[in-house]
Amino acid sequence: MAQVTIGEPAPEIKARAWFPEEKAIKEFRLSSHKGSWVILTFYPGDFTFVCATDIEAFMASYENFRNNKAVIVGISTDSIFSHKAWADTSPRIKESKIPLIDDFNKKVSTEYGYLNQESGAARRGTVIVDPDGKVQYAVIHNDALGKDVDHIYTMLMGLKYIRDTPAAAGHVCAIPANWKLGKRALDIDVVNDIGKL
Repeated sequence: MAQVTIGEPAPEIKARAWFPEEKAIKEFRLSSHKGSWVILTFYPGDFTFVCATDIEAFMASYENFRNNKAVIVGISTDSIFSHKAWADTSPRIKESKIPLIDDFNKKVSTEYGYLNQESGAARRGTVIVDPDGKVQYAVIHNDALGKDVDHIYTMLMGLKYIRDTPAAAGHVCAIPANWKLGKRALDIDVVNDIGKL
């Protein structure tokens, strides 16, 4: 099963979602968020301990993401009714503002390459879609390993910097390893910098 490809258009998502702020079931369309960054946080299931910590961690940084024009949505293969019940009862989820997409038919998880064929659940991972609707970051990891939201936020800001800082002719703007907010990016002269880095 193929995973989404970096730089390619993200598969359209058109699905029902539970919007906890409004306490409503509404349709979510990825294409309606063109012009914004979209963070797709895939997780194996509602009413599980690690998944609840993922949502809680995203909520702790929610304003930082929102202030940088990023929308966060959760995706699992649970039904919309499971999402609502989880949001209504989980102490970690009750205050969440993050819409939870119903992928009970497994269409989204399959198209993104995040479906665990053995369990039928979504794998734990994250996709970052840019304002043009293209995939710029995709990772899947062990289901027992919760997400490092600080890392995801740093990746978003690095991608945003690259997008917002066009390189001069013959140069490449790049983010070095272990880059943190406030540090310089690399301005690489593709001819004169060969062998210097």
